[in-house]
Amino acid sequence: MLRPIKIKRGYTRNCPGSVLYQSGETIVLCTASIEPRIPDWLLGKGKGWITAEYSMLPGSTSPRKRRERDGKVDGRSTEIQRLIGRSLRSIANLEALGERLITVDCDVLQADGGTRTASITGGFIALVEAIRTVQKDLPDPRQYPLTDSVAAISVGIVDGKPVVDLDYIHDSEADVDMNVVMTGAGRFVEVQGTGEEATFSEDELTTMLKLARKAIVQLTEVQSKSLGKHWPFS
Repeated sequence: MLRPIKIKRGYTRNCPGSVLYQSGETIVLCTASIEPRIPDWLLGKGKGWITAEYSMLPGSTSPRKRRERDGKVDGRSTEIQRLIGRSLRSIANLEALGERLITVDCDVLQADGGTRTASITGGFIALVEAIRTVQKDLPDPRQYPLTDSVAAISVGIVDGKPVVDLDYIHDSEADVDMNVVMTGAGRFVEVQGTGEEATFSEDELTTMLKLARKAIVQLTEVQSKSLGKHWPFS
């Protein structure tokens, strides 16, 4: 069963895409910014780029998490922001985006498990909001630059039982911990699964993937409801 979800679009006014995404007690601010430039290695290729940055703010955990400074990002944050970027690009037509850079920033205000999955799910909403502000200026305004939605959820095995959407307590006690990223059409983007001093069977893996698929169907409905008339897919 999913934790209660709350979404507030337009949370800040300076970014074209801004979403406060809350899943249980985990709260993430997802903002999407657009710049009329592309990375140097994309020059002349006629396509744009979508990237992501992720950070846990000092007050998001107890004890306080030290602030990342001077461009120094710890290994966990680097791995997570790469995951977010890959997930968002997996459903993007970068040629249709044109030569522009979209950066999705995911800042964790409060952490209680599932911060990376919340960042992907909320980050997609922020991305849609941002694209809407430049749609008329795309190379072909009739060609929408996203091909599908994307969302993510955690699943695991706790005390021998499969659990979906793990909070911190469940996550810390899990024998198996897995993050699943899927599109709205039900295709896998990424599966990250680890046995924590334990192993898991093929049947348990199948059960966890079924739980994840069911949860992502629900998350897609939540995304669609949040965006309302701005949901870009039929």
